[in-house]
Amino acid sequence: MNYLLNLPFVAKMAPNDYVGFTFFVGCMAMMAASVFFFLSMNNFDKKWRTSILVSGLITFIAAVHYWYMRDYWADTGSSPTFFRYVDWILTVPLMCVEFYLILKVAGAKKSLMWKLILLSTVMLVTGYLGEAVFRDQAQIWGLISGIAYFVIVYEIWLGSAKKLAVEAGGYILKAHKTLCWFVLVGWAIYPIGYMAGTPGWYDGIFGELSLDVVYNIGDAINKIGFGLVIYSLAVSMTAKEKA
Repeated sequence: MNYLLNLPFVAKMAPNDYVGFTFFVGCMAMMAASVFFFLSMNNFDKKWRTSILVSGLITFIAAVHYWYMRDYWADTGSSPTFFRYVDWILTVPLMCVEFYLILKVAGAKKSLMWKLILLSTVMLVTGYLGEAVFRDQAQIWGLISGIAYFVIVYEIWLGSAKKLAVEAGGYILKAHKTLCWFVLVGWAIYPIGYMAGTPGWYDGIFGELSLDVVYNIGDAINKIGFGLVIYSLAVSMTAKEKA
């Protein structure tokens, strides 16, 4: 055991390093989720395999980045902001793609997919600028990022995506609603982490929180949870079609 701890690829963390612990657990949880999603693909009809594949890609990309972020934290003790946003710029648009994929049966067009991808990209790029580049204007960039987020929320809760989900009904509507709650409640964790890591009027409210713990827990819940909703939909629809 002591020999393993001295290997160069094993990150060294103190027993009370709870931030490092969440990095490690997040990495393992999302890697396990990826294996689960990839191995289950052949259990479903072809039209659902792409959704399951995207779910596996989301958690796999996150797991790889968490491996690097865990080592970065162990070596420097500072937040791996750059790696985190690289992860998000790849995975969050893919999470938006999931809305399009499950709504294709109701006639969703690619314009919906590209709209959600564009909004999520704006949300993330402006968030990065406020958190890592222009920290003195963090509130302004955070506001722009928040506007893009709320447009996404409107689109899926009240806009064209919601109308398509209602038309589809049944399991698809149920899955759509669950994903909407993930975006509304689960994604709300990220603004809290943003405020915990940037200066502003909110210092007295969120200044004592560890943004990395907030982000790590939010990532694991949202990305794995998103995938499990898609998996449950694929299971239900496959059973219904067989019946």
